[in-house]
Amino acid sequence: MSGFVVAGAESTAALAPDLDVALIEDPSPPSAMSAGRIVTMLLVAGPVVALALLLPFGWGRVVNTGDVVTATVFYVLTGFGIAVGFHRYFTHRSFKANRILKIVLAVAGSMALEGALISWVAIHRRHHMFGDKPGDPHSPHRFDAQTSGILRGFVWAHVGWLLADSPTDVGRYAPDLRRDPDLVLIDRLFPVFAVASLVLPFVIGWFLYGTLAGALGVFLWAGLLRMALLHHVTWSINSVCHIWGKRPFITNDLSTNFAPLALLSFGESWHNFHHSSPSSARHGALPGQVDAAARIIRLFEKAGWATKVRWPSLDQINALTITHPLPGDLMPGEHDDGTALSPTRK
Repeated sequence: MSGFVVAGAESTAALAPDLDVALIEDPSPPSAMSAGRIVTMLLVAGPVVALALLLPFGWGRVVNTGDVVTATVFYVLTGFGIAVGFHRYFTHRSFKANRILKIVLAVAGSMALEGALISWVAIHRRHHMFGDKPGDPHSPHRFDAQTSGILRGFVWAHVGWLLADSPTDVGRYAPDLRRDPDLVLIDRLFPVFAVASLVLPFVIGWFLYGTLAGALGVFLWAGLLRMALLHHVTWSINSVCHIWGKRPFITNDLSTNFAPLALLSFGESWHNFHHSSPSSARHGALPGQVDAAARIIRLFEKAGWATKVRWPSLDQINALTITHPLPGDLMPGEHDDGTALSPTRK
C-alpha cells in the first residue's frame, strides 16, 4: 500500500497489458526542493509541528465526547476512502462501483491527505509491479540484512521514499483513471478536499461549542491527530508489513500479515494475502482475520452499489497457501534456520 501507491502480474496485466516490466533504477535521495516535495514535507511533518504548537494552548482542557466522536467519524470515512476506494477499487478493481459510489470513494480518499487520487494509484501499481525489487518505490529491503540495515529500510519505506527523486509515470500506470472525467476532476481538486478535511473539523467544533478553544480542540483531534494517525497506519503497510509478521501465502516479494494493525487499517495489514491475490476484495482471507473494508464492500454489494465483486474462493486460498507455514514470526524470506525461503504449492 502506498502512502501518498504486481506481487502478482495479475493486477498489472489486467489494468495495463502493455506495461514494460523492465526494472528501473532505485529511487535517489532528493536533489532539489520542488513544489511537490515541499507539499509532501508539509503533509509529513506539518501535523507534528502543528501539534507541538497547539498542544500548550489546549493543555489541561478536558477532552469532550464531541472531540472523540468527530475524530472517529473523520478517521473512519477517510480510512475507508483509502482502503476501499483508493486501494481496492481504483488501484486493483476489486469490484465495480456505480457512479455515485465511485465519486464518494474518490472524495473520501482525497480527504485523507495522502495525495491526489491518480498519482496514489500509479505509485501503488508500480509497487506491486516491482515488489521488493529494484523499481519498487518504497521497499524496506534496499539495505543489508543487519539490524542497522533493517532499521534504515524501515525509515525509508515509512517516510523516506516520499522525498526521493523517483517520479512515477501516471500515463503508464494509471491510464484508465486518466480517461475518466470524474476522476480527473477530483484529482485536480485535491487541494480543495485537503483544505476541507482540516477546515471542517474546526467548523464542527465551533458549531458544537461556540468558542475558539472548542473549535481548536476538535481541529486538534479530528483534523491533525486523525490525519497523522491515518498517515502512519498507511505508511506502516509499506514498512512494517514488508519486514515483520507472518507469510502464510505464496508471493514473489516479502509482504507479511501483521495482525496488530488490522483494526486501525481496516484490514489492510493482511498484506501477504493481498500481494498473493492483488485483485481480491478481501485481504483477511483466513478465519478470525478481521477485515472491515471487506465488510463494507459486502454492504455495498447487498445495496446494489457495488457489482462484480472479486471474492476469493476457498480453492483460490488453498492454492496460494504455503505447504509448510512458517513457524512463529521470522525475518521475512527466512526459515527458522536462517536459510532462504522457497515457497511450494500444495
